[in-house]
Amino acid sequence: MMKKITDERLKLQNLKNIRIAFIIQTNGILGILGYDLVTKGLDGMRENPLWFVFMITTVISAYLSMSISTDHENSKINPQRSLSISLIVLVFISTVVGFFVTRTDGFNILDGVILGGILFVCGFVPIIYIYHLRKKRQDEHIEE
Repeated sequence: MMKKITDERLKLQNLKNIRIAFIIQTNGILGILGYDLVTKGLDGMRENPLWFVFMITTVISAYLSMSISTDHENSKINPQRSLSISLIVLVFISTVVGFFVTRTDGFNILDGVILGGILFVCGFVPIIYIYHLRKKRQDEHIEE
């Protein structure tokens, strides 16, 4: 049975080792996907199961980074104001992208609405997640 590490220096070194292993692993996955891209094309690369692993890892890493970045932010940020601004920008970007898709040859209004909607949902989830992290942090500061 392994003993739990209690020395802070060893914990930090262990985290650094994990980070280095993660970087090497990610570079290896990117190398394999790059090889598939060159030899089999974009569709062949996306059929590789490593593509799914890479996408899931990237999304999880981004969400974990969000919680760290909100803890590092200035505590004077108003979560409601940030949510409102983010939603306005997201609606604007989704609308503009949807509009330009409808203007592209071979696409119609339905394609623009679908792409704009997908873009909106993909942006909405992280915006709400960050809002909840900021709200939680604000509530913790009020209690102190």
